[in-house]
Amino acid sequence: MNVDAKNKSDIPSIVQAAIAQHGTTPEALVPLLSEVNEKLGYLPTAALTEISRALRLPGSQLMAVASFYRMLSIKPRGRHVIQFCESAPCHVMGGRLVRRVLQEELGLEPGETSADGQWTLLAVSCPGICGVGPVLMIDENIYGNITPRRIREILREYEVGSKE
Repeated sequence: MNVDAKNKSDIPSIVQAAIAQHGTTPEALVPLLSEVNEKLGYLPTAALTEISRALRLPGSQLMAVASFYRMLSIKPRGRHVIQFCESAPCHVMGGRLVRRVLQEELGLEPGETSADGQWTLLAVSCPGICGVGPVLMIDENIYGNITPRRIREILREYEVGSKE
């Protein structure tokens, strides 16, 4: 879900709930950002500003952390986030073809979100399950031994109204 799907006036209450849960110490920064990112689908400027004020940290520090971790995003992501492994083991096991078919099916390059807000495609380094490469993650679901044919089948599972 992204902030467009929620009322922008919800941002302060979402940030305040996260602060109430995690506190305002510098150690709370990553958990705070993670929770707000999860609730809003990304970290809008308004949320970062509120967190910066509450933790008394410069906005540049928040941006550095938010842009460092792949689990966080400073721009809206699609309803479903697809991560494909581009590490050497997956590449050797056919990952290049899987990537090409995935990009063709979605009409996206890595880092892009579809115009309808359904998909965001990300290239990631090894998720640590090389034994079943090529590997693909959609949201929290992991798929191993991916073939071009399986990509089409898997994406159909996530079409609007299927897997939410």
